[in-house]
Amino acid sequence: MLTTNYPLLADQIAEFQQNGHIYLPQVVTEEILHPYRHAIRNWSSDFQAKQKPIEERDTYGKAFLQMMNLWEDDPMVREFVLAKRFGQLAADLLGVKQVRLYHDQALFKEPGGGLTPWHQDQYYWPIQTPKTVTMWMPLVDIQAGMGMLTFASGTQRVELPPMPISDESEAMIAQYVKDQEFPIVAQKTMQAGDATFHMGWTLHAAPGNESNTMREVMTVIFMDAEAEVMEPKNANQEADRLRWLSGYAPGRKADSPLNPVIN
Repeated sequence: MLTTNYPLLADQIAEFQQNGHIYLPQVVTEEILHPYRHAIRNWSSDFQAKQKPIEERDTYGKAFLQMMNLWEDDPMVREFVLAKRFGQLAADLLGVKQVRLYHDQALFKEPGGGLTPWHQDQYYWPIQTPKTVTMWMPLVDIQAGMGMLTFASGTQRVELPPMPISDESEAMIAQYVKDQEFPIVAQKTMQAGDATFHMGWTLHAAPGNESNTMREVMTVIFMDAEAEVMEPKNANQEADRLRWLSGYAPGRKADSPLNPVIN
């Protein structure tokens, strides 16, 4: 299944381009997903054990356990992250010939975990293109109250003052979204193997996890295969350039060993 194309419709591509996000059911089946979930959970065990108690963390730290580039360390996760099926979906939605991997990240929102403030992902990325997209896939069935990803539709071309995920971004962007009356969209439920895709500049957030179940999510970030490295505009982008783009210089094609074409 990971090597075959998802039957994406022209109307779905148009919806994604208009809204900056889309929900796609059963991108993979729960049966296919199971061994990859097991590998991701195994990887996360040591990470989780090393974290401070949730009450001692800041807003960002309370939002989720963030584990990045698992594909470098685990062959099963690598197989999942570099799956042709996901790359094909990303390329078709963006309207490009091929995509490269930017990086992956597992986002586990613990029981009692806090909200994920409103933000734009691409604030962090030194990539000279708006043609970026994140696949957000639950590894377990999730429902309202567990921290469902929430989008402000049509905000992928919004220009806001650059800001990291923070209490400040939550307050400012929440008010902006309300004032501009952008439609707020979130699934009521998602099954393991369903996925949402959202553009790098689409405003999004997630409420806290009020359940007793870990919200296990795996994400993969893709970019146009022709994208170039951009001169970093903040310290976060410089850190990303050094880590996720192998330190490649601004103006160079983003084709480092950490950024393979997905095909």
